[in-house]
Amino acid sequence: MLPIFKSIPTHMDYKGQKLAEQIFQGIILISAGIGFVYGLIIEQFGWTVYIVLAGFAIPCAPKIRNPLSWQPALPESTAEPSQKPQESTKKKKHK
Repeated sequence: MLPIFKSIPTHMDYKGQKLAEQIFQGIILISAGIGFVYGLIIEQFGWTVYIVLAGFAIPCAPKIRNPLSWQPALPESTAEPSQKPQESTKKKKHK
């Protein structure tokens, strides 16, 4: 594998992802409500769409990150080998 791919971090931040998703949904919901009311008042559906699209773009911009502390990796000699599912030892009877 190329060394550049090994240098890319691949960890997951579940708390940050949950928070980002909640903020994202909240901003979209609020912008949809504001867009609907504003569009209803001025009787222009286009403004409703514009406000909802702006509400979609706002939470897409920031990143929310909460770093996790990871356990150190096990040396390869002490790591458990991957177990393959055992095949059934029963023989099928043919009629």
